[in-house]
Amino acid sequence: MEEKMSWSAVDAVDYKGFPADKSKTGGWVPAALSLGIEICERLSTMGIAVNLVTYLGGTMHLPSATSANIVTNFMGTAFLLCLLGGFLADSFLGRYKTIAIFAVIQTLGTSMLAISSKLPQLRPPPCHGREDATCKQASGFQKGVLFLSLYLIALGTGGLKSSVSGFGTDQFDEKDEKENTQMAYFFNRFFFIISTGTLMAVTVLVYIQDEVGRSWGYGICSISMFVAILIFLSGTKRYRYKKCLGSPIVHISQVVMAARRKRHHQVPSDITLLYESYPEELRIRHTDHLHFLDKASVIAEGDYGNDGSLAPNPWELCEVTRVEEVKMMVRLIPIWATTIIFWTTYAQMITFSVEQASTMKRWIGGFQIPAGSLTVFFVGAILITLAVYDRLIMPLWKTWKGKPGFTNLQRITIGLFLSTVGMAAAALAEVKRLSVAKSAGQTTKVLPISVFLLIPQFFLVGSGEAFIYTGQLDFFITQSPKGMKTMSTGIFLTTLSLGFFFSSLLVSIVESVTGIRGRQGWVGENINKGRLDCFYGLLAILSFINFGLFLVSAMWYRRRAYKHVSEMEIVGKKSPSAVEKC
Repeated sequence: MEEKMSWSAVDAVDYKGFPADKSKTGGWVPAALSLGIEICERLSTMGIAVNLVTYLGGTMHLPSATSANIVTNFMGTAFLLCLLGGFLADSFLGRYKTIAIFAVIQTLGTSMLAISSKLPQLRPPPCHGREDATCKQASGFQKGVLFLSLYLIALGTGGLKSSVSGFGTDQFDEKDEKENTQMAYFFNRFFFIISTGTLMAVTVLVYIQDEVGRSWGYGICSISMFVAILIFLSGTKRYRYKKCLGSPIVHISQVVMAARRKRHHQVPSDITLLYESYPEELRIRHTDHLHFLDKASVIAEGDYGNDGSLAPNPWELCEVTRVEEVKMMVRLIPIWATTIIFWTTYAQMITFSVEQASTMKRWIGGFQIPAGSLTVFFVGAILITLAVYDRLIMPLWKTWKGKPGFTNLQRITIGLFLSTVGMAAAALAEVKRLSVAKSAGQTTKVLPISVFLLIPQFFLVGSGEAFIYTGQLDFFITQSPKGMKTMSTGIFLTTLSLGFFFSSLLVSIVESVTGIRGRQGWVGENINKGRLDCFYGLLAILSFINFGLFLVSAMWYRRRAYKHVSEMEIVGKKSPSAVEKC
């Protein structure tokens, strides 16, 4: 057996279904092939998203608020569909097939978008007048083709993001010390690849869209994704594959359903009478909270069915360990809920902030910076912050506190604080821009004010993302049960999705409340006539309130975690392995 394990990867097979030979499968090269898909996904999604608001307003002639909502709904749907992609990968398709299928779907979406931006029949006629009222908005059919393209891209993005990182780590054997070290480096480089793809999107691709043509920019997305698919498929014989083990969503549903069906049952005072079939070393000990879920482990008549089966119906009876896994996921909810608002502020950086930039002077010498490329300061802030944290803050913190950097909750705290300050800075910058717009008059297309006034808001929110993204990812992976790591990643990505959707909802509410009786609202058709400064101020206030709620949630979570560990230490006097497991 030991000889067999020395040449084969644990729990992995090759493309024929045989145990994966380490000398012929897995490692850096197959993992790198999967990263090509992620580069092109970031290039396509971000290259389209950061400059989409200018296309919707300038070419499709849609109002400012409507354009912003279309962008945030598009991004929100893309991240929400990560749950669907993860479910299909875990339960039916496997990660390899999921990546291949959804990459093709995204390619179809970008191809359709390239065609729709090229054909005159799929765009309204150009606007030749000075006033927005003379512009004809896109028809229902034209918007329908646009939306179909965007949501095909969103579907492809959701399927890819849920599986690419996991498939990359599948190429390394955790039981092999050498390969386990390589996998740690893979995570670091994977995040760097995402940032590099985004940087290319907001610079090169946005410039091509603005200066050469939208169809060229979107066409490059399609071609690059098609090439990435071919490269990905070329590694089929060298990949390692993991078998589908079932979706955590189903496991959670089973616990909830079993507890609901037994809501009238009493939980025994002796917890050893609750159902448990896991081996001792894999068990999670019972905890004294969320008692209603414990009813899923109460053994009752009929749990084993009438067919004489020795295995209980999982929708009727669940192990204590599985119930405790669900409890652990529930405890994450307050932290999850109080991080959503950050991604609402993030959404403004690729919508209204880009619209602000389009009205300002963007010249450096003889070169005009595309409005969408202003997000390069956002991406630059992320890279700079990560570099400073890795090379300066972490060594100093280790010397001072003896710990390798901030905890995940501390990083989230810093990120939320920076985003709150960023929204306040955005409100002040908009006050200045609006005063210049009022002095220049309504007919002035480019205001005599430098676009670099917007750098503080991009930099502060970008730095915030560097802390909150890594903090969230670390928190949801390390604090979730071992069997639900994929599920926890999907839950983390839903904070992005809900942040974008909340942005759309907030814009709609503000528009309806402030734009009554035919007046120009805060976020109406023309931002030069609106009060975007008030909208940013509202977001700063909401972010500040949310920051306070997060601090309360973080303190509650730490107290609960400490209490749980203390209980485990008492139990662990008889079973040390249980303490390590918890």
